[in-house]
Amino acid sequence: MNWHQTIFELIDMRSFSNLWFWIALAVVWSTASHWVLGVPFDMVSRARKAGGQVEQDLEDLVRINVNRFLFIVRLSGLWMLGIVCFVLTMLGLLGWIYRIEFAQALFLLAFPMTLVGALNLSTARLIERDQLSGEGLRRRLTRHRTYTQAVGMLAIFVTALWGMYQNLSLGVLGG
Repeated sequence: MNWHQTIFELIDMRSFSNLWFWIALAVVWSTASHWVLGVPFDMVSRARKAGGQVEQDLEDLVRINVNRFLFIVRLSGLWMLGIVCFVLTMLGLLGWIYRIEFAQALFLLAFPMTLVGALNLSTARLIERDQLSGEGLRRRLTRHRTYTQAVGMLAIFVTALWGMYQNLSLGVLGG
């Protein structure tokens, strides 16, 4: 037995039957819903309760992250959009035309995260445009988190359905 067979036996490349894929999916979505525009959501809750310096820290952190995010988008947004579209198209073609399960799994992780990225851009632009602070900023960040969680729930549901279909069809057909 050679070394690459050993590695592929240790790391199952069939993504939807691999426990590590499902752990990664859970970590990705829990992280995405906890960090709202680069700010931990518990900071939003603490600012709501405590106010004062905690709220000022929240506003400063959001301002820094929004300015940084919008600077990057304005500087290289079209290039990033082109690269993301290329990668998603490549994963989609490899996954569903060429039937590569690993590409399907990556697509089902990456595509919904691009929606969250677009949501981040929209929220950052709204915060900058309206110069939000205080209660308005906390409401906007809470709404953003709710939308992110909705995208995450839908993505996990679709991924679970597709993963069950893949596992059942490969199990019936003999893989």
